Amino acid sequence: MTTSGPSDRPDSGTARQNWVERRREKIRAEIDRNRRGEYTVPTWVLALALALLVGGWLALIFLS
Repeated sequence: MTTSGPSDRPDSGTARQNWVERRREKIRAEIDRNRRGEYTVPTWVLALALALLVGGWLALIFLS
């Protein structure tokens, strides 16, 4: 037996459209910030660069 969801739920199409609009607005805001020069490097990129730098130094020390 199949049943549909409760009738008081909002349309999933409307919810999806609202999500898409919010996502687009976030992207537009980020692009505007980047054009104004407020660009920041993501934390994961900085952490990766630090890990590579420390790993390189350790490799130099232990493999020499």
